[in-house]
Amino acid sequence: MTEQKVEAVERALALLECFDGGEESLSLAELARRSGLYKSTILRLAASLERFGYLVRRADGRYRLGPTLWRLGSLYRRSFDLAELIRPELKVLVEATGETASYYVREGDSRVCLYRHNSPKAIRHHLNEGQRLSLEGGAASKVLTTFWTPPEERPWAEQVRRDGYGVSLGERDPEIAAIAVPVFDRGGRLRGSLSISGLITRFDAGQRAIALEAMRGSAARLHEQLTERE
Repeated sequence: MTEQKVEAVERALALLECFDGGEESLSLAELARRSGLYKSTILRLAASLERFGYLVRRADGRYRLGPTLWRLGSLYRRSFDLAELIRPELKVLVEATGETASYYVREGDSRVCLYRHNSPKAIRHHLNEGQRLSLEGGAASKVLTTFWTPPEERPWAEQVRRDGYGVSLGERDPEIAAIAVPVFDRGGRLRGSLSISGLITRFDAGQRAIALEAMRGSAARLHEQLTERE
């Protein structure tokens, strides 16, 4: 009986994960294709998810994410209590570099884009706040694994630890380059990682050097502000 309940929960969560591409709504057929579940199963799961506000079924029969997820997401971000500190710094970084700036935190074996300020350029690296990504590949992933407690030893960890930053050149996406630095609090605990990312064809070594200097300034200011709060 316990296994059946767990399986049902995992199927329901898999249904919610279908919206990871950022679409506003999905049809029953699209949910079936992405989840691999039968339509009859999806209808039963969706009914329960609707009842608790995780999904909303529109008049045209398509499904969109419900208000419960927004409420829980807001509570999740509030638990870090960093928005008023991080967002201004992301804005500063975008103004300094013209590229997209993000703040990532680690959650188990994943990293979560907690806050984001997108580049004003028409062609840019776009990612939604709250999106969960693997720790395999990416500048922020390198920082979050190298400076985590206990640190995880990877082929690049020693260099990241020595340099104090991580670089990714087309690792997660062949068209994207990124550079990231750690953010520490007064006790030397890793709170997260600032990252700047852009098209690999324009975010070259010179631009990454400018971004690194700007991020180190932001990380230092955040360290001071976090210290004052403790």
